[in-house]
Amino acid sequence: MATTDTVYNTTTTTQEPKSRKWFNVPSENLEKVRFVIKVIEVLLSFVAFVMEEVVSNCSNCGPLYFFEFVSCTAFLFTLLLLILLATTLHQKVGINCWPTLDFGYTAAMAFLFLIASIVFVRDNGQTSLEQATVAFGFLATVAFLADSVYFVKNRGIPCRNGNNQPADHAPRQEIEKLNSNGTD
Repeated sequence: MATTDTVYNTTTTTQEPKSRKWFNVPSENLEKVRFVIKVIEVLLSFVAFVMEEVVSNCSNCGPLYFFEFVSCTAFLFTLLLLILLATTLHQKVGINCWPTLDFGYTAAMAFLFLIASIVFVRDNGQTSLEQATVAFGFLATVAFLADSVYFVKNRGIPCRNGNNQPADHAPRQEIEKLNSNGTD
């Protein structure tokens, strides 16, 4: 028995097929501006890592190895985060708090890159290659800081509870009693 009631049309009609678009840059997790900033972060951390790998002699290798660790970690994980947020893969991972993860990671990388660059600038062989490596380390630090500041400016700090929600905790008075049937 087929009917043409509007009540049944919304539940029995087929929905449009999902989009087959895998690249999803202007999304709820990544705007175009932040996408460009993240690409710059990946490139700067990659250049810093490659330039650090080219350094052949070091008088004290501890700062060089720490800089290598930070630049390699920043490159690989930022590239992974960029791929996940710019595609639909982030929906398949099972993480629900992408803004918190993105902001926390970006702020941590900015801090680690700053520390690694300061340590490496204080204790290196003063060759032009090492100085250029440190310069790319500081540029990567600026890119990570810019991403963090842009995130906070547009979305606020995601780690705070109830960041964008009003704090209305007062109990609401019932308008109509359940068993009154509309009579007083």
